Amino acid sequence: MDDGFLLIPGISITGTEFWNPSSSVFVSGRSLEIKPFFMSDHEVTRAEYKKVIGSDPSTADAYDKDGNNLTGDDAGNNPVNGINWYDAIVYCNKLSLKRNYTPCYKISGSTNPDDWGAVPSSNDATWNAAVCDFDADGYRLPTEAEWEWAARGGNDHTTYAGSDNIDDVAWYTSNTHDTGTRDVKTKKKNGYGLYDMSGNVWEWGWDWYGLITNSTPASGSASGPLRCFRGGFWYGYANFAEVAYRYYTYPYYRINVIGFRVVRSAN
Repeated sequence: MDDGFLLIPGISITGTEFWNPSSSVFVSGRSLEIKPFFMSDHEVTRAEYKKVIGSDPSTADAYDKDGNNLTGDDAGNNPVNGINWYDAIVYCNKLSLKRNYTPCYKISGSTNPDDWGAVPSSNDATWNAAVCDFDADGYRLPTEAEWEWAARGGNDHTTYAGSDNIDDVAWYTSNTHDTGTRDVKTKKKNGYGLYDMSGNVWEWGWDWYGLITNSTPASGSASGPLRCFRGGFWYGYANFAEVAYRYYTYPYYRINVIGFRVVRSAN
């Protein structure tokens, strides 16, 4: 197992067994199988992203937990931001190749991002048709079901990831004062040992956004124009940081409140 990655246990849910009225994933009548997987205990940092991609696209101001402004390499432990969904899957495959794992994502028959061309900054049908091999051992984005299951940390009714008191676990508008992101892993971890699942930056997920019903597969909707992200952000209100809250945008959209974290299937 890679350093900083934690094993998230799987679960099989049938019908109303785990129905939760505050959840938009565990809906009444939906049967889900979430296989065990490894999840990074932190959001991808600026330094980690730069090491793989060669540059840091972040545009949010960076701070330490005490509110001191950080610049240059000193900001490296803040979460990367200003990346779109396409950027995120490029990172996943490049990191997989770098560590000799089998990449999960394939575009136009290739798993090598060098074959994909420039990362789009507008809607791109070819990139939208990316497929994910969930059985590969490389890095990928979590599905919404995986993300929410991990965020709950073994507590099926917690409001935020690790506490019902948001200030324990999240960087958000009331404690950042809308200044910028904070170093990762400076708030309380949740029951699975994960940090910043609430607050700091939104986290891209695999799923297309769509209405989740009892017939929606574990990997989410089959298609759509919008991709999901979860977790809330540094100048967002508390409700955005709730583990059940879903949000979405176009996969080409870049803004300084969206980042990501990576997972690996535990096959």
